[in-house]
Amino acid sequence: MNQGVASSRSDLFDSLTINRRIIGALLIREMLTRYGRHNIGFLWLFVEPMLFTLGVTALWTATKTLHGSDLPIVAFALTGYSSVLLWRNMPGRCIGALWANLSLMYHRNIKVLDIYCARLLLEFGGATISFSVLALVFVSLGMMNLPEDFLTVVAGWLLLAWFGCALAVFLGALSHQSEIVDKLWHPSSYLLFPLSGAAFLVAALPKFAQDIVLWIPTVHGVELVREGWFGSQARAIYDVSYLISFNLVLSVAALLMVQWVARRVVPE
Repeated sequence: MNQGVASSRSDLFDSLTINRRIIGALLIREMLTRYGRHNIGFLWLFVEPMLFTLGVTALWTATKTLHGSDLPIVAFALTGYSSVLLWRNMPGRCIGALWANLSLMYHRNIKVLDIYCARLLLEFGGATISFSVLALVFVSLGMMNLPEDFLTVVAGWLLLAWFGCALAVFLGALSHQSEIVDKLWHPSSYLLFPLSGAAFLVAALPKFAQDIVLWIPTVHGVELVREGWFGSQARAIYDVSYLISFNLVLSVAALLMVQWVARRVVPE
């Protein structure tokens, strides 16, 4: 009995080790194929989202964009747009990813989910580094304060990342069966941006509008990030249990879709 348990643990450890090495190799391959060795290379991983965030922050600051509160516009734009980049870029990287990596499926240890995991880790790392670096720069320049509750910011960030990962895997697997997913996602992501909670505080909206936007899961994550950052300066309205429940359902749907697609993948 003990030998059987030990053998099972050993097999599990070996499987995890192999899986970690596979994802590590896929990460390196993805960085090289996406960014190459020229110019600043893999630094584009977080420089690119930094440039986008800086552009939006500068635009919002220059136009004195109204956001329904007296919060500093720089901090408001950074917490909002960085959150958008976190979850919106993930599906874009996973849609069509399997078609571009079908030759890798000849290797029996490489699974469909490994392809998506490598890309998602890159996007998460790039968005997180971008957000952290810009926050430190703005804090050092006196343009924003440090977060009042760092752990709440982390919790909101991770919940948004979870949503982005689950959505990305679901759409990525679905796109392998239908090209229309790619056509629909890009306009849909732009339509979701103004509704995602990045450009407004829920508390600043009229009651009927609050009831509508709180059905959108990303709103709860962004509100949680801002509550952690601004604390008593902003009244956040969110429901963590709703966001977690939504993410769980979406994750199960994504894994079922991956399993369904994996049975039908034909390596090229």
